[in-house]
Amino acid sequence: MALTGIQIFKMTPKKNCKECGCPTCMAFSMKVAQGAMDISACPYMSEEALAQLSEATAPPMKTIKIGTGDNEYSLGGETVLYRHEKTFVSKTRYAVALCSCMDDAAIDAKLAQVAKVDYERIGEQMHAELLYVNYDEASGADRYVEVVKKAAASGKVLVLGCTDPEVAAKALAECKDGKPVLNGANASNYEAMNKVATEAGVVLGVGGATIDELYDTVAALEKLGNKNLMIDTTEDTIKDTFATTVQARRAALKDTDRTFGYPSIVNLVKIAKGDKYMQQALVSLFTMKYGSIVVMEELGYAEALPLFGLRQNLFTDPQKPMKVEPGIYPLNGADENSVCVTTVDFALTYFLVSGELERSGVPVNLVINDAGGLSVLTSWAAGKFSGNSISTFFKENVEDKVKSRKVIIPGKVAVLKGDIESKLPGWEVIVAPLEAVQLVKFLKDMQENGQL
Repeated sequence: MALTGIQIFKMTPKKNCKECGCPTCMAFSMKVAQGAMDISACPYMSEEALAQLSEATAPPMKTIKIGTGDNEYSLGGETVLYRHEKTFVSKTRYAVALCSCMDDAAIDAKLAQVAKVDYERIGEQMHAELLYVNYDEASGADRYVEVVKKAAASGKVLVLGCTDPEVAAKALAECKDGKPVLNGANASNYEAMNKVATEAGVVLGVGGATIDELYDTVAALEKLGNKNLMIDTTEDTIKDTFATTVQARRAALKDTDRTFGYPSIVNLVKIAKGDKYMQQALVSLFTMKYGSIVVMEELGYAEALPLFGLRQNLFTDPQKPMKVEPGIYPLNGADENSVCVTTVDFALTYFLVSGELERSGVPVNLVINDAGGLSVLTSWAAGKFSGNSISTFFKENVEDKVKSRKVIIPGKVAVLKGDIESKLPGWEVIVAPLEAVQLVKFLKDMQENGQL
């Protein structure tokens, strides 16, 4: 159970606070209890008290890191069950499954498809971050090592699905520098698998036939000194997998049971059983509840577009609006002579407006202003989307890139027309309709009348 500020205060050394830098020992203790400060910030704490308090005040779920360099990902570290309570910390990562039972042509085709789905949305790169390489006993250890090598060459972080310690050791010899996850510890092999994982310095994934068996195996591994773990909550059915995944997260965050305070792996290959529509439903479900790594049979554009949008919305801080990068976005083959349409950088506004502009088929340069990620009226009221800010942005970023001197502004800020015209000499300011859906007819009428 988490300690209160009073309990922490009783264990502080009560040194001269001017020396250690904290306002008072009580204020420091309260901040530690709230998670605002780390207990190690007090230089006078004894090693014994520091060890005891560090364990007691640590977050209920550990943050586990996998991968290296630009492909290093943090998993876990969550503090709430629901996004609206605060925010989620580490986004779900997606893995595409490979198997040593597959031939080279099938593996190459899947790797090519994984590489193909890679695009940017609101400043975030959307792609499958991991590959799950499953060991098929019938194909043998040598074949498994070959497939692991091929998967590692893709640059993706690997999850090795292997319960044989000897085979796992051979595979890790080829890829351990990339800091993969070794997912294969269970009640019958956890000691041997623990040795393989710790010697390679990688995260160990732990599974169990039931939630009780999973709990006991994790506890046994912790007794061996290994807390660099993930829990595989996949069971035989969708119902049992969902129940185990949710119960493990609730036990960690609500009941502060640190034995289940680890990120989770959910393998949809086992429970979706080749049904791609079921897989799509389940990956959405376990993105929300509460898969840290979700393994899929495949990930094409049809699956990726709605899935990555869901993940981005879910793992964005609700207190910070999503923004697109300010700049010029040519649509429908627009060039330097095409009319400009301007609006704010609020992501929802951008997608609504750009969608209608593309639907019109009229070439336009969509100019996104820096408005603090606020909507049109909100940014206008806050002074972030004004005649001055729009004219300044155009002078600095637009005038030297386009020859057209016509700009269409949102209908809801028609009041800015005169101000913009006075600050942008030579520009014709046109007021758009009030709603984005009206832009299609508006632009087509202008085009037919020769106004563009």
